[in-house]
Amino acid sequence: MKLIIATIKPFKLEEVREALTSVGVRGMMVSEIKGFGSQSGHTEIYRGAEYAVNFVPKVKLEIVVQDSMADQVVSTIASTAKTEKIGDGKVFVLDVESALRVRTGETNDDAL
Repeated sequence: MKLIIATIKPFKLEEVREALTSVGVRGMMVSEIKGFGSQSGHTEIYRGAEYAVNFVPKVKLEIVVQDSMADQVVSTIASTAKTEKIGDGKVFVLDVESALRVRTGETNDDAL
């Protein structure tokens, strides 16, 4: 099993969710986060005063899938979340040692 962690722009969330559902993803965890990378934040003007925004709002997706689905999920996220502008996000893929569905006691692939 693989854990796919993706950070994307918030306005892309629904489009990415729909695309992932269409390729067979049955669940995901979503968190609102703030961060910076190459983008390094930006400046905004509020009531006439300019101030620095060092952390940019993002959405973090956490998805656990079978090994065979990982590449397709990563490419779906990448193609759907892409705006070709700085700050489109990142995708990380990690190995998952085990999984357990609390309600039924099912483990590993059956728990997904």
